[in-house]
Amino acid sequence: MENVLRDKDIWILGSVCVVATFLWGRLWKLFYAKRKGRTAAPAGVQAKDDKDKAKLSQKGLKAQKKRRPADTSDTLSQNEPVLQEQVEKLNRQNSEHSHARVDAGNHKGEDRGGGVRRQESIGLRCTKDIEEETAWMVFDDSESEEDDKKTEEGTGEAMGDGKRKQKGEGEKSSKSEKAPSIILDICKSSLQTQDSKRCVTEEELAKDDLKKSRVGDSEVERGDGPGVEGDAPQASKSEEVKTEVGEEGKEAESAVKEFIIEASPPPLAPFDHRIVTPKPHQIASYYTINKDEVLGGGRFGQVHKCLENSSGLVLAAKIIKARSQKEKDVVRNEVQVMNQLNHANLIQLYAAYESRYDIILVMEYVEGGELFDRIIDENYNLTELDTVLFIRQICEGLQYMHKMYILHLDLKPENILCVSRATNKIKIIDFGLARRYKPREKLRVNFGTPEFLAPEVINYEFVSFPTDMWSLGVITYMLLSGLSPFLGDDDNETLNNILACQWNFEEEEFTDISVEAKEFITLLLVKSKSWRMSATESLRHPWLSDRSLHYRLNQKKNKCHPTHVPSP
Repeated sequence: MENVLRDKDIWILGSVCVVATFLWGRLWKLFYAKRKGRTAAPAGVQAKDDKDKAKLSQKGLKAQKKRRPADTSDTLSQNEPVLQEQVEKLNRQNSEHSHARVDAGNHKGEDRGGGVRRQESIGLRCTKDIEEETAWMVFDDSESEEDDKKTEEGTGEAMGDGKRKQKGEGEKSSKSEKAPSIILDICKSSLQTQDSKRCVTEEELAKDDLKKSRVGDSEVERGDGPGVEGDAPQASKSEEVKTEVGEEGKEAESAVKEFIIEASPPPLAPFDHRIVTPKPHQIASYYTINKDEVLGGGRFGQVHKCLENSSGLVLAAKIIKARSQKEKDVVRNEVQVMNQLNHANLIQLYAAYESRYDIILVMEYVEGGELFDRIIDENYNLTELDTVLFIRQICEGLQYMHKMYILHLDLKPENILCVSRATNKIKIIDFGLARRYKPREKLRVNFGTPEFLAPEVINYEFVSFPTDMWSLGVITYMLLSGLSPFLGDDDNETLNNILACQWNFEEEEFTDISVEAKEFITLLLVKSKSWRMSATESLRHPWLSDRSLHYRLNQKKNKCHPTHVPSP
Protein backbone atom coordinates (compact mmCIF):
# COMPACT_ATOMS: atom_id res chain seq x y z
CA MET A 1 0.00 0.00 0.00
CA GLU A 2 2.81 2.43 0.81
CA ASN A 3 4.46 1.69 -2.54
CA VAL A 4 1.24 2.52 -4.34
CA LEU A 5 0.92 5.88 -2.53
CA ARG A 6 4.52 6.71 -3.24
CA ASP A 7 4.14 5.98 -6.96
CA LYS A 8 1.02 8.16 -7.08
CA ASP A 9 2.83 11.07 -5.44
CA ILE A 10 5.71 10.75 -7.88
CA TRP A 11 3.25 10.80 -10.82
CA ILE A 12 1.50 13.94 -9.55
CA LEU A 13 4.83 15.69 -8.95
CA GLY A 14 6.04 14.86 -12.42
CA SER A 15 2.86 16.18 -13.98
CA VAL A 16 3.21 19.44 -12.08
CA CYS A 17 6.80 19.82 -13.29
CA VAL A 18 5.80 19.28 -16.92
CA VAL A 19 3.02 21.89 -16.74
CA ALA A 20 5.33 24.39 -15.02
CA THR A 21 8.01 23.86 -17.69
CA PHE A 22 5.46 24.42 -20.47
CA LEU A 23 4.13 27.60 -18.91
CA TRP A 24 7.66 28.96 -18.33
CA GLY A 25 8.52 28.39 -21.99
CA ARG A 26 5.42 30.22 -23.15
CA LEU A 27 6.15 33.17 -20.89
CA TRP A 28 9.75 33.34 -22.09
CA LYS A 29 8.66 33.31 -25.74
CA LEU A 30 6.20 36.12 -25.14
CA PHE A 31 8.81 38.17 -23.28
CA TYR A 32 11.42 37.61 -25.99
CA ALA A 33 8.97 38.51 -28.77
CA LYS A 34 7.95 41.70 -26.97
CA ARG A 35 11.53 42.70 -26.41
CA LYS A 36 12.45 41.96 -30.01
CA GLY A 37 9.48 44.06 -31.26
CA ARG A 38 10.74 47.08 -29.28
CA THR A 39 14.16 46.98 -30.91
CA ALA A 40 13.25 46.48 -34.59
CA ALA A 41 10.25 45.94 -36.86
CA PRO A 42 11.08 44.13 -40.10
CA ALA A 43 9.37 45.29 -43.28
CA GLY A 44 7.59 41.97 -43.82
CA VAL A 45 6.25 41.96 -40.29
CA GLN A 46 5.22 45.60 -40.61
CA ALA A 47 3.41 44.88 -43.87
CA LYS A 48 1.51 42.00 -42.29
CA ASP A 49 0.76 44.13 -39.26
CA ASP A 50 -0.52 46.94 -41.49
CA LYS A 51 -2.80 44.49 -43.28
CA ASP A 52 -4.32 43.16 -40.05
CA LYS A 53 -4.83 46.62 -38.64
CA ALA A 54 -6.38 47.84 -41.89
CA LYS A 55 -8.96 45.07 -41.55
CA LEU A 56 -9.77 46.29 -38.05
CA SER A 57 -9.89 49.97 -38.99
CA GLN A 58 -13.07 51.81 -40.10
CA LYS A 59 -12.29 51.74 -43.80
CA GLY A 60 -10.08 48.63 -43.88
CA LEU A 61 -13.05 46.38 -44.70
CA LYS A 62 -13.06 47.72 -48.25
CA ALA A 63 -9.50 46.51 -48.98
CA GLN A 64 -9.76 42.73 -48.59
CA LYS A 65 -7.46 41.56 -51.41
CA LYS A 66 -4.22 39.71 -50.51
CA ARG A 67 -0.89 41.54 -50.84
CA ARG A 68 2.22 39.95 -52.20
CA PRO A 69 4.71 38.98 -49.45
CA ALA A 70 7.44 41.57 -48.92
CA ASP A 71 11.06 40.75 -49.59
CA THR A 72 12.67 41.09 -46.14
CA SER A 73 16.24 40.11 -47.10
CA ASP A 74 17.17 43.60 -48.32
CA THR A 75 15.69 45.39 -45.33
CA LEU A 76 17.44 43.08 -42.88
CA SER A 77 20.79 43.72 -44.56
CA GLN A 78 20.46 47.52 -44.29
CA ASN A 79 22.33 49.22 -41.52
CA GLU A 80 21.09 51.86 -39.14
CA PRO A 81 22.62 54.98 -40.83
CA VAL A 82 20.96 54.13 -44.13
CA LEU A 83 17.60 53.65 -42.45
CA GLN A 84 17.90 56.91 -40.59
CA GLU A 85 18.84 58.73 -43.80
CA GLN A 86 15.80 57.32 -45.64
CA VAL A 87 13.45 58.33 -42.88
CA GLU A 88 14.78 61.92 -42.87
CA LYS A 89 14.45 62.09 -46.66
CA LEU A 90 10.85 60.91 -46.55
CA ASN A 91 10.05 63.37 -43.78
CA ARG A 92 11.41 66.26 -45.83
CA GLN A 93 9.30 65.23 -48.84
CA ASN A 94 6.26 64.91 -46.67
CA SER A 95 6.67 68.37 -45.20
CA GLU A 96 7.20 69.91 -48.67
CA HIS A 97 4.00 68.33 -50.01
CA SER A 98 2.12 69.39 -46.90
CA HIS A 99 3.19 73.02 -47.43
CA ALA A 100 2.21 72.75 -51.08
CA ARG A 101 -1.22 71.46 -50.07
CA VAL A 102 -1.73 74.32 -47.65
CA ASP A 103 -0.83 76.87 -50.35
CA ALA A 104 -3.19 75.27 -52.85
CA GLY A 105 -5.94 75.30 -50.24
CA ASN A 106 -5.40 79.00 -49.59
CA HIS A 107 -5.75 79.79 -53.32
CA LYS A 108 -8.97 77.77 -53.61
CA GLY A 109 -10.45 78.81 -50.27
CA GLU A 110 -13.19 80.97 -51.73
CA ASP A 111 -14.54 78.16 -53.91
CA ARG A 112 -14.17 75.21 -51.57
CA GLY A 113 -15.38 76.81 -48.32
CA GLY A 114 -14.29 76.58 -44.73
CA GLY A 115 -15.05 72.88 -44.41
CA VAL A 116 -12.19 71.88 -46.75
CA ARG A 117 -9.73 74.25 -44.99
CA ARG A 118 -10.54 72.53 -41.74
CA GLN A 119 -9.92 69.17 -43.39
CA GLU A 120 -6.52 70.31 -44.70
CA SER A 121 -5.48 71.63 -41.32
CA ILE A 122 -6.50 68.38 -39.71
CA GLY A 123 -4.55 66.49 -42.37
CA LEU A 124 -1.47 68.64 -41.68
CA ARG A 125 -1.67 68.03 -37.96
CA CYS A 126 -2.06 64.31 -38.55
CA THR A 127 1.00 64.36 -40.83
CA LYS A 128 3.13 66.05 -38.16
CA ASP A 129 2.02 63.51 -35.61
CA ILE A 130 2.91 60.73 -38.02
CA GLU A 131 6.39 62.21 -38.49
CA GLU A 132 6.99 62.14 -34.77
CA GLU A 133 5.64 58.65 -34.23
CA THR A 134 7.22 56.88 -37.24
CA ALA A 135 10.91 57.71 -36.89
CA TRP A 136 11.61 54.02 -36.22
CA MET A 137 9.52 52.74 -39.14
CA VAL A 138 11.01 51.17 -42.28
CA PHE A 139 8.99 51.53 -45.54
CA ASP A 140 8.92 49.58 -48.76
CA ASP A 141 8.10 51.96 -51.64
CA SER A 142 6.69 49.36 -54.01
CA GLU A 143 4.42 47.90 -51.34
CA SER A 144 3.29 51.34 -50.30
CA GLU A 145 2.20 52.14 -53.82
CA GLU A 146 0.09 48.99 -54.06
CA ASP A 147 -1.45 49.57 -50.66
CA ASP A 148 -2.37 53.14 -51.50
CA LYS A 149 -4.01 52.15 -54.77
CA LYS A 150 -6.21 49.54 -53.09
CA THR A 151 -7.07 51.90 -50.25
CA GLU A 152 -8.03 54.62 -52.72
CA GLU A 153 -10.27 52.16 -54.63
CA GLY A 154 -11.97 51.03 -51.40
CA THR A 155 -12.53 54.42 -49.85
CA GLY A 156 -13.02 56.60 -52.91
CA GLU A 157 -16.80 56.22 -52.94
CA ALA A 158 -17.24 57.01 -49.25
CA MET A 159 -15.03 60.12 -49.35
CA GLY A 160 -16.45 63.47 -50.53
CA ASP A 161 -15.33 65.68 -53.42
CA GLY A 162 -12.98 67.64 -51.17
CA LYS A 163 -11.30 64.42 -50.06
CA ARG A 164 -10.76 63.31 -53.68
CA LYS A 165 -9.16 66.65 -54.57
CA GLN A 166 -6.98 66.42 -51.51
CA LYS A 167 -5.82 62.96 -52.56
CA GLY A 168 -5.17 64.15 -56.13
CA GLU A 169 -2.98 67.00 -54.95
CA GLY A 170 -1.01 64.99 -52.39
CA GLU A 171 -0.80 61.66 -54.20
CA LYS A 172 3.00 61.48 -54.13
CA SER A 173 3.25 62.37 -50.48
CA SER A 174 0.57 59.82 -49.54
CA LYS A 175 2.57 57.12 -51.32
CA SER A 176 5.63 57.90 -49.22
CA GLU A 177 3.74 58.27 -45.94
CA LYS A 178 3.17 55.19 -43.78
CA ALA A 179 2.15 55.15 -40.15
CA PRO A 180 0.39 52.94 -37.65
CA SER A 181 -3.12 52.28 -38.87
CA ILE A 182 -4.73 53.61 -35.67
CA ILE A 183 -3.34 57.11 -36.28
CA LEU A 184 -4.30 56.94 -39.93
CA ASP A 185 -7.84 55.86 -38.99
CA ILE A 186 -8.17 58.81 -36.61
CA CYS A 187 -7.16 61.23 -39.37
CA LYS A 188 -9.46 59.55 -41.92
CA SER A 189 -12.43 59.48 -39.56
CA SER A 190 -12.01 63.18 -38.81
CA LEU A 191 -11.80 63.97 -42.50
CA GLN A 192 -14.87 61.82 -43.22
CA THR A 193 -16.78 63.54 -40.44
CA GLN A 194 -16.07 66.90 -42.04
CA ASP A 195 -16.95 65.47 -45.45
CA SER A 196 -20.27 64.06 -44.21
CA LYS A 197 -21.08 67.41 -42.62
CA ARG A 198 -20.38 69.15 -45.90
CA CYS A 199 -22.54 66.59 -47.78
CA VAL A 200 -25.35 67.08 -45.31
CA THR A 201 -25.21 70.81 -45.74
CA GLU A 202 -25.29 70.41 -49.51
CA GLU A 203 -28.30 68.05 -49.26
CA GLU A 204 -30.07 70.52 -47.01
CA LEU A 205 -29.36 73.33 -49.46
CA ALA A 206 -30.70 71.18 -52.30
CA LYS A 207 -33.84 70.42 -50.30
CA ASP A 208 -34.31 74.12 -49.55
CA ASP A 209 -33.95 74.92 -53.23
CA LEU A 210 -36.48 72.20 -54.06
CA LYS A 211 -38.93 73.59 -51.51
CA LYS A 212 -38.46 77.08 -52.95
CA SER A 213 -39.08 75.79 -56.46
CA ARG A 214 -42.26 74.02 -55.27
CA VAL A 215 -43.44 77.21 -53.58
CA GLY A 216 -42.73 79.07 -56.78
CA ASP A 217 -44.68 76.52 -58.82
CA SER A 218 -47.65 76.74 -56.49
CA GLU A 219 -47.55 80.51 -56.76
CA VAL A 220 -47.51 80.24 -60.53
CA GLU A 221 -50.51 77.89 -60.42
CA ARG A 222 -52.38 80.29 -58.20
CA GLY A 223 -51.40 83.16 -60.43
CA ASP A 224 -49.68 85.01 -57.58
CA GLY A 225 -46.18 84.82 -59.03
CA PRO A 226 -44.60 84.97 -62.45
CA GLY A 227 -44.91 81.86 -64.61
CA VAL A 228 -45.55 80.57 -68.09
CA GLU A 229 -48.37 82.50 -69.69
CA GLY A 230 -50.18 79.41 -70.93
CA ASP A 231 -50.06 77.45 -67.65
CA ALA A 232 -51.76 79.87 -65.30
CA PRO A 233 -54.98 80.25 -67.32
CA GLN A 234 -55.24 76.48 -67.76
CA ALA A 235 -54.78 75.91 -64.05
CA SER A 236 -57.33 78.58 -63.24
CA LYS A 237 -59.79 77.10 -65.75
CA SER A 238 -59.41 73.61 -64.32
CA GLU A 239 -59.89 74.99 -60.83
CA GLU A 240 -62.97 76.87 -62.00
CA VAL A 241 -64.38 73.67 -63.52
CA LYS A 242 -63.62 71.73 -60.34
CA THR A 243 -65.20 74.41 -58.19
CA GLU A 244 -68.26 74.52 -60.46
CA VAL A 245 -68.62 70.73 -60.32
CA GLY A 246 -68.08 70.77 -56.58
CA GLU A 247 -70.61 73.56 -56.15
CA GLU A 248 -73.12 71.70 -58.31
CA GLY A 249 -72.57 68.53 -56.30
CA LYS A 250 -72.96 70.44 -53.06
CA GLU A 251 -76.07 72.15 -54.35
CA ALA A 252 -77.52 68.79 -55.40
CA GLU A 253 -76.72 67.27 -52.00
CA SER A 254 -78.18 70.26 -50.20
CA ALA A 255 -81.25 70.11 -52.43
CA VAL A 256 -81.71 66.41 -51.64
CA LYS A 257 -81.27 67.09 -47.95
CA GLU A 258 -83.64 70.04 -48.03
CA PHE A 259 -86.25 68.24 -50.14
CA ILE A 260 -88.85 66.64 -47.92
CA ILE A 261 -92.16 65.33 -49.17
CA GLU A 262 -95.28 66.64 -47.49
CA ALA A 263 -95.41 64.00 -44.79
CA SER A 264 -97.48 65.94 -42.29
CA PRO A 265 -100.69 64.18 -41.22
CA PRO A 266 -104.06 65.37 -42.47
CA PRO A 267 -106.04 67.78 -40.28
CA LEU A 268 -107.67 66.24 -37.26
CA ALA A 269 -111.39 66.00 -36.86
CA PRO A 270 -113.04 69.21 -35.59
CA PHE A 271 -113.98 67.40 -32.39
CA ASP A 272 -112.28 65.24 -29.80
CA HIS A 273 -112.35 61.46 -30.00
CA ARG A 274 -115.57 60.08 -28.60
CA ILE A 275 -116.88 56.75 -27.31
CA VAL A 276 -120.23 56.48 -29.03
CA THR A 277 -123.29 54.37 -28.18
CA PRO A 278 -126.28 54.28 -30.56
CA LYS A 279 -129.15 56.39 -29.14
CA PRO A 280 -132.84 55.41 -29.66
CA HIS A 281 -133.83 58.96 -30.63
CA GLN A 282 -134.86 60.68 -33.79
CA ILE A 283 -131.89 62.27 -35.50
CA ALA A 284 -134.03 65.06 -36.94
CA SER A 285 -134.23 66.61 -33.47
CA TYR A 286 -130.48 67.27 -33.42
CA TYR A 287 -129.26 67.37 -37.06
CA THR A 288 -130.42 68.64 -40.37
CA ILE A 289 -129.66 66.11 -43.11
CA ASN A 290 -129.43 67.36 -46.68
CA LYS A 291 -131.01 64.52 -48.63
CA ASP A 292 -130.17 66.17 -51.93
CA GLU A 293 -126.39 66.25 -51.36
CA VAL A 294 -125.04 62.69 -51.54
CA LEU A 295 -121.38 62.22 -50.63
CA GLY A 296 -121.21 58.50 -51.37
CA GLY A 297 -123.03 55.20 -51.22
CA GLY A 298 -122.86 51.43 -51.43
CA ARG A 299 -124.49 48.21 -50.32
CA PHE A 300 -125.14 49.70 -46.87
CA GLY A 301 -126.97 52.81 -48.10
CA GLN A 302 -125.91 56.42 -48.70
CA VAL A 303 -123.87 59.20 -47.07
CA HIS A 304 -125.33 62.72 -46.90
CA LYS A 305 -124.01 66.03 -45.72
CA CYS A 306 -125.58 67.18 -42.45
CA LEU A 307 -125.44 70.07 -40.01
CA GLU A 308 -125.57 69.95 -36.20
CA ASN A 309 -128.34 72.26 -35.11
CA SER A 310 -126.83 73.33 -31.79
CA SER A 311 -123.28 74.13 -32.95
CA GLY A 312 -123.55 74.52 -36.74
CA LEU A 313 -120.82 71.89 -37.21
CA VAL A 314 -120.72 70.34 -40.68
CA LEU A 315 -120.70 66.54 -40.52
CA ALA A 316 -121.54 63.50 -42.62
CA ALA A 317 -124.50 61.19 -41.93
CA LYS A 318 -124.15 57.56 -43.04
CA ILE A 319 -127.58 55.96 -43.22
CA ILE A 320 -127.38 52.13 -42.92
CA LYS A 321 -130.46 50.02 -43.49
CA ALA A 322 -130.77 47.47 -40.66
CA ARG A 323 -134.11 45.77 -40.33
CA SER A 324 -133.07 42.47 -38.74
CA GLN A 325 -131.17 42.02 -35.53
CA LYS A 326 -128.27 40.48 -37.40
CA GLU A 327 -127.91 43.55 -39.57
CA LYS A 328 -128.01 45.78 -36.52
CA ASP A 329 -125.32 43.71 -34.85
CA VAL A 330 -123.05 44.30 -37.85
CA VAL A 331 -123.52 48.06 -37.52
CA ARG A 332 -122.97 47.92 -33.77
CA ASN A 333 -119.67 46.10 -34.48
CA GLU A 334 -118.62 48.97 -36.74
CA VAL A 335 -119.39 51.45 -33.94
CA GLN A 336 -117.32 49.46 -31.46
CA VAL A 337 -114.36 49.33 -33.91
CA MET A 338 -114.47 53.08 -34.54
CA ASN A 339 -114.59 53.75 -30.80
CA GLN A 340 -111.12 52.16 -30.56
CA LEU A 341 -109.54 54.10 -33.44
CA ASN A 342 -108.12 57.55 -32.85
CA HIS A 343 -105.80 58.43 -35.71
CA ALA A 344 -105.56 61.31 -38.18
CA ASN A 345 -105.72 58.97 -41.19
CA LEU A 346 -108.86 57.19 -39.90
CA ILE A 347 -112.30 58.73 -40.10
CA GLN A 348 -113.74 59.64 -36.69
CA LEU A 349 -117.19 58.89 -35.32
CA TYR A 350 -119.21 61.73 -33.74
CA ALA A 351 -122.60 60.19 -32.82
CA ALA A 352 -124.96 57.26 -33.62
CA TYR A 353 -128.77 57.02 -33.72
CA GLU A 354 -130.84 53.86 -33.98
CA SER A 355 -134.39 53.65 -35.30
CA ARG A 356 -136.70 50.79 -36.25
CA TYR A 357 -135.45 50.32 -39.81
CA ASP A 358 -131.98 51.84 -39.85
CA ILE A 359 -128.95 53.09 -37.89
CA ILE A 360 -127.44 56.48 -38.70
CA LEU A 361 -123.74 57.15 -38.00
CA VAL A 362 -122.70 60.80 -37.74
CA MET A 363 -119.05 61.17 -38.71
CA GLU A 364 -116.32 63.61 -39.60
CA TYR A 365 -116.97 65.41 -42.89
CA VAL A 366 -114.39 65.06 -45.68
CA GLU A 367 -114.99 66.94 -48.95
CA GLY A 368 -112.17 65.72 -51.23
CA GLY A 369 -114.00 62.75 -52.72
CA GLU A 370 -112.90 59.17 -53.15
CA LEU A 371 -109.37 58.20 -54.16
CA PHE A 372 -110.92 56.08 -56.89
CA ASP A 373 -112.16 59.26 -58.58
CA ARG A 374 -108.59 60.48 -58.95
CA ILE A 375 -107.56 57.22 -60.57
CA ILE A 376 -110.20 57.41 -63.25
CA ASP A 377 -110.10 61.18 -63.74
CA GLU A 378 -108.35 61.95 -67.04
CA ASN A 379 -107.81 65.59 -66.13
CA TYR A 380 -106.06 64.81 -62.86
CA ASN A 381 -102.24 64.68 -63.15
CA LEU A 382 -101.43 61.77 -60.84
CA THR A 383 -97.65 61.33 -60.57
CA GLU A 384 -95.60 58.60 -58.94
CA LEU A 385 -94.66 60.95 -56.11
CA ASP A 386 -98.39 61.57 -55.47
CA THR A 387 -98.83 57.83 -55.22
CA VAL A 388 -95.98 57.68 -52.71
CA LEU A 389 -97.82 60.24 -50.56
CA PHE A 390 -101.11 58.33 -50.75
CA ILE A 391 -99.63 54.89 -50.01
CA ARG A 392 -97.51 56.26 -47.16
CA GLN A 393 -100.59 57.61 -45.39
CA ILE A 394 -102.54 54.39 -45.95
CA CYS A 395 -99.61 52.47 -44.43
CA GLU A 396 -99.59 54.75 -41.42
CA GLY A 397 -103.32 54.19 -40.90
CA LEU A 398 -102.91 50.42 -41.28
CA GLN A 399 -99.94 50.38 -38.94
CA TYR A 400 -102.06 52.03 -36.25
CA MET A 401 -105.00 49.67 -36.82
CA HIS A 402 -102.80 46.58 -36.67
CA LYS A 403 -101.21 47.78 -33.44
CA MET A 404 -104.75 47.99 -32.07
CA TYR A 405 -105.35 44.41 -33.35
CA ILE A 406 -107.99 45.49 -35.84
CA LEU A 407 -108.23 44.25 -39.45
CA HIS A 408 -109.99 46.41 -42.06
CA LEU A 409 -110.64 43.53 -44.53
CA ASP A 410 -112.28 45.81 -47.15
CA LEU A 411 -109.46 48.10 -48.20
CA LYS A 412 -109.98 49.61 -51.69
CA PRO A 413 -109.78 53.02 -53.39
CA GLU A 414 -113.53 53.62 -52.82
CA ASN A 415 -112.95 53.40 -49.06
CA ILE A 416 -110.20 56.00 -49.03
CA LEU A 417 -111.30 59.62 -49.04
CA CYS A 418 -109.25 62.70 -49.87
CA VAL A 419 -109.47 65.49 -47.33
CA SER A 420 -109.65 68.14 -50.08
CA ARG A 421 -109.20 68.34 -53.83
CA ALA A 422 -106.11 70.57 -53.49
CA THR A 423 -104.05 68.24 -51.27
CA ASN A 424 -102.97 64.59 -51.14
CA LYS A 425 -104.18 63.99 -47.59
CA ILE A 426 -106.41 60.97 -47.10
CA LYS A 427 -108.56 59.21 -44.52
CA ILE A 428 -109.61 55.55 -44.44
CA ILE A 429 -113.35 54.97 -44.07
CA ASP A 430 -115.96 52.17 -43.94
CA PHE A 431 -115.17 49.82 -41.07
CA GLY A 432 -118.36 47.78 -41.65
CA LEU A 433 -116.34 44.61 -42.39
CA ALA A 434 -113.54 45.30 -39.89
CA ARG A 435 -112.83 42.68 -37.26
CA ARG A 436 -110.88 42.54 -34.06
CA TYR A 437 -108.02 40.09 -34.46
CA LYS A 438 -107.69 37.52 -31.71
CA PRO A 439 -104.62 35.25 -32.11
CA ARG A 440 -106.24 32.34 -30.29
CA GLU A 441 -109.44 32.53 -32.35
CA LYS A 442 -108.79 31.73 -36.00
CA LEU A 443 -110.76 34.20 -38.10
CA ARG A 444 -112.30 33.34 -41.46
CA VAL A 445 -114.33 35.68 -43.66
CA ASN A 446 -116.22 35.18 -46.91
CA PHE A 447 -116.88 38.76 -47.94
CA GLY A 448 -115.16 41.66 -49.67
CA THR A 449 -114.71 43.13 -53.11
CA PRO A 450 -113.37 40.46 -55.53
CA GLU A 451 -110.61 42.59 -57.11
CA PHE A 452 -108.97 43.26 -53.74
CA LEU A 453 -109.47 39.93 -51.99
CA ALA A 454 -106.40 38.09 -50.76
CA PRO A 455 -105.89 34.40 -51.68
CA GLU A 456 -106.52 33.26 -48.10
CA VAL A 457 -109.95 34.91 -48.12
CA ILE A 458 -110.92 33.14 -51.34
CA ASN A 459 -109.68 29.80 -49.97
CA TYR A 460 -111.54 30.48 -46.70
CA GLU A 461 -108.34 30.23 -44.71
CA PHE A 462 -107.34 32.12 -41.63
CA VAL A 463 -106.93 35.85 -42.16
CA SER A 464 -104.50 38.16 -40.39
CA PHE A 465 -102.67 41.47 -40.81
CA PRO A 466 -101.06 40.44 -44.15
CA THR A 467 -104.55 40.22 -45.62
CA ASP A 468 -104.81 44.02 -45.55
CA MET A 469 -101.29 44.31 -47.00
CA TRP A 470 -102.33 42.31 -50.09
CA SER A 471 -105.12 44.84 -50.69
CA LEU A 472 -102.57 47.63 -50.29
CA GLY A 473 -100.45 46.06 -53.05
CA VAL A 474 -103.45 46.01 -55.39
CA ILE A 475 -104.22 49.68 -54.62
CA THR A 476 -100.59 50.63 -55.33
CA TYR A 477 -100.67 48.81 -58.66
CA MET A 478 -103.86 50.62 -59.62
CA LEU A 479 -102.59 54.07 -58.61
CA LEU A 480 -99.37 53.68 -60.65
CA SER A 481 -100.96 52.25 -63.79
CA GLY A 482 -104.70 52.90 -63.68
CA LEU A 483 -105.14 49.14 -64.17
CA SER A 484 -106.41 46.36 -61.93
CA PRO A 485 -103.85 43.54 -61.71
CA PHE A 486 -106.29 40.62 -61.36
CA LEU A 487 -109.48 41.92 -62.98
CA GLY A 488 -111.15 39.40 -65.30
CA ASP A 489 -114.23 39.37 -67.47
CA ASP A 490 -116.29 38.21 -64.49
CA ASP A 491 -115.85 37.56 -60.79
CA ASN A 492 -114.87 33.89 -61.26
CA GLU A 493 -112.09 34.76 -63.64
CA THR A 494 -110.91 37.50 -61.26
CA LEU A 495 -110.80 35.06 -58.33
CA ASN A 496 -108.93 32.48 -60.41
CA ASN A 497 -106.35 35.09 -61.39
CA ILE A 498 -105.85 35.90 -57.72
CA LEU A 499 -105.43 32.25 -56.74
CA ALA A 500 -102.92 31.75 -59.56
CA CYS A 501 -101.21 35.00 -58.53
CA GLN A 502 -100.95 35.98 -62.20
CA TRP A 503 -99.81 39.56 -62.65
CA ASN A 504 -96.85 41.43 -64.23
CA PHE A 505 -95.38 44.81 -65.18
CA GLU A 506 -95.50 44.24 -68.93
CA GLU A 507 -98.04 46.99 -69.57
CA GLU A 508 -96.69 50.18 -71.10
CA GLU A 509 -98.01 52.14 -68.13
CA PHE A 510 -95.07 50.79 -66.10
CA THR A 511 -92.40 51.99 -68.54
CA ASP A 512 -91.43 55.07 -66.53
CA ILE A 513 -92.23 53.67 -63.09
CA SER A 514 -89.24 53.37 -60.74
CA VAL A 515 -87.67 50.05 -59.82
CA GLU A 516 -88.36 50.75 -56.15
CA ALA A 517 -92.10 51.04 -56.80
CA LYS A 518 -92.15 47.73 -58.67
CA GLU A 519 -90.22 46.08 -55.86
CA PHE A 520 -92.69 47.50 -53.32
CA ILE A 521 -95.61 45.89 -55.15
CA THR A 522 -93.71 42.62 -55.60
CA LEU A 523 -93.15 42.35 -51.84
CA LEU A 524 -96.90 42.77 -51.18
CA LEU A 525 -98.54 40.64 -53.89
CA VAL A 526 -97.14 37.39 -52.51
CA LYS A 527 -99.48 34.43 -52.36
CA SER A 528 -98.09 33.16 -49.05
CA LYS A 529 -99.20 35.71 -46.48
CA SER A 530 -96.24 34.99 -44.16
CA TRP A 531 -93.84 36.43 -46.78
CA ARG A 532 -95.62 39.77 -47.29
CA MET A 533 -94.32 43.01 -45.89
CA SER A 534 -95.99 44.38 -42.81
CA ALA A 535 -97.16 47.99 -42.55
CA THR A 536 -94.10 48.90 -40.52
CA GLU A 537 -91.75 47.27 -43.03
CA SER A 538 -93.57 49.03 -45.87
CA LEU A 539 -92.93 52.41 -44.27
CA ARG A 540 -89.23 51.54 -44.11
CA HIS A 541 -89.06 50.54 -47.77
CA PRO A 542 -86.94 52.91 -49.94
CA TRP A 543 -89.91 53.77 -52.14
CA LEU A 544 -91.61 55.36 -49.14
CA SER A 545 -88.56 56.49 -47.14
CA ASP A 546 -85.66 57.35 -49.48
CA ARG A 547 -85.41 61.13 -49.68
CA SER A 548 -83.05 61.12 -52.67
CA LEU A 549 -85.49 58.93 -54.61
CA HIS A 550 -88.32 61.33 -53.79
CA TYR A 551 -86.14 64.19 -55.05
CA ARG A 552 -85.58 62.39 -58.37
CA LEU A 553 -89.28 61.62 -58.68
CA ASN A 554 -90.07 65.25 -58.03
CA GLN A 555 -87.63 66.29 -60.80
CA LYS A 556 -89.13 63.77 -63.23
CA LYS A 557 -92.77 64.50 -62.48
CA ASN A 558 -94.02 61.85 -64.88
CA LYS A 559 -97.65 60.87 -64.93
CA CYS A 560 -98.38 57.39 -63.64
CA HIS A 561 -100.66 56.33 -66.48
CA PRO A 562 -99.90 58.26 -69.68
CA THR A 563 -102.84 56.67 -71.49
CA HIS A 564 -105.00 59.18 -69.68
CA VAL A 565 -103.09 62.12 -71.09
CA PRO A 566 -105.16 63.82 -73.82
CA SER A 567 -103.57 63.98 -77.27
CA PRO A 568 -101.93 67.33 -78.12
